[in-house]
Amino acid sequence: MSDNGPGIPPEIKDKIFQPIFTTLPTGQGTGLGLSLSYDIVKAQGGTIRVETLEGNGCTFVIELPNA
Repeated sequence: MSDNGPGIPPEIKDKIFQPIFTTLPTGQGTGLGLSLSYDIVKAQGGTIRVETLEGNGCTFVIELPNA
């Protein structure tokens, strides 16, 4: 999945899969979406990573093993 947003700044890139981490104002996000996605993918033996360049959007890459 890719977007054309502002990208993810390097100083928070390593935090985005942590539970309760959000860049949204208080009350506008729980910070659980990426954490839950990460846990689900890992439980299936897969990997999830983000490729981003600040100012140029980002791409989330999910790889799952063949059954």
